Amino acid sequence: MYFALMLFEKLPWVLHTNVYEVNLRQYTEAGNFAAFRTHLPRLRDMGVHTLWLMPVTPISLLKRKGTMGSYYACADYLSINPEFGTLAEFRELVADAHALGMKLIIDWVANHTGADHSWTRSNPDFFIRNAEGQFYDKHGWDDVIDLDYGNAEMRAEMIRCMEFWVRECDIDGFRCDMAMLVPLDFWMEARTRLDQVKKLFWLAECDQWNDPDYLRVFDAAYTWKWMHTSHEYVLYHKPIETLKEVLYGYSALEPVDSVNAWFTSNHDENSWNGTEYEKYGNMALPMAVFSCLWNGIPLLYSGQELPNQKRLAFFEKDPIAWSHEPQLHGLYKTLLNLKYEHPALAAGLEGGVTRYLNTDHADKVFAFTRGFDSAEVVVMLNFSEWPLDVKLYENLDLSGYRAIFNVETLSSGYPYTVLLPGWGFAVWAK
Repeated sequence: MYFALMLFEKLPWVLHTNVYEVNLRQYTEAGNFAAFRTHLPRLRDMGVHTLWLMPVTPISLLKRKGTMGSYYACADYLSINPEFGTLAEFRELVADAHALGMKLIIDWVANHTGADHSWTRSNPDFFIRNAEGQFYDKHGWDDVIDLDYGNAEMRAEMIRCMEFWVRECDIDGFRCDMAMLVPLDFWMEARTRLDQVKKLFWLAECDQWNDPDYLRVFDAAYTWKWMHTSHEYVLYHKPIETLKEVLYGYSALEPVDSVNAWFTSNHDENSWNGTEYEKYGNMALPMAVFSCLWNGIPLLYSGQELPNQKRLAFFEKDPIAWSHEPQLHGLYKTLLNLKYEHPALAAGLEGGVTRYLNTDHADKVFAFTRGFDSAEVVVMLNFSEWPLDVKLYENLDLSGYRAIFNVETLSSGYPYTVLLPGWGFAVWAK
């Protein structure tokens, strides 16, 4: 197939990164670039390597939802939302992130625009129309209208707009909204063109489970299948094997060097479906450990380090309550730095071989190891409310490993016995 020939090389840093999604409107009371910049040192100390900013472009007024509208109803691809500041201030934010050793990517909404996007006046033929000749959206979203990817001029202009942010602001990549709704050949064309300007990180809002060919263009993609299955595990008390079946399924998908982004929350999940604590309850923390240490890229959302336990309004001002020192800063700092530094935890084929570990509580404990040459990480997650004395039936001499978190080892040598609190976890590394 033609698709099989269109694989793009991933930047080396992508295989070691994590991604932190920034909801700029709700991040601070001011909700702008200047206020967010004050958080950069804290986030860098926490181990954040890639910042993903939700769309920074202006929001349409026509058919606007709520008083402030949706980030994803763009009015102009080449301007900054005045709610956030100026183009110069955005450039300063990117420069500050780079100075701290972080990357910055922006959200790109290519499938649709807001109802009064500037192109509706300058280039109305860039959009599809319904039987009545009106702009519309095929999926029923009533504040946006769909673009026509049969129009070659529109596609060229879209790529030119993406190039603007790379050339003018030195961004490091794109998170592409609803990537699977845009023709794959457009993304191939866009990445081929933009690679000539700067090598970038491309994160797709799609799932390899349903749209595997998109991973021939994108470096990484979402894992909705995993998120839904893990939620059902909690909700319906399903067997732990259902989780492993999905993970086996992901590992068998083509292309084999694909990278998955693991998450427990993001802007859509938090606002519309509930916080990670609503979905997972006390399992939220072992799921966070999984997301950081399984093969792939950890994807965090604004405020998870607090932890934020409220749904953030999407179309209104609803700031995160940064009223105290984030309680999970230390946990995420440990996990993200281990992920970044340990050779067995690189993403994709560069990472260590992952295998499950045998314990005497296989129905409740999710245990695995990732090994690369002599380097190895061992992870045990208690996916139950019960404190467990867990016997590890593996020929592992953990005396030579470093315990990443405080954990009580009840016996050493085969079989190692570890006390895991309800919803607890243990990690060792060498």
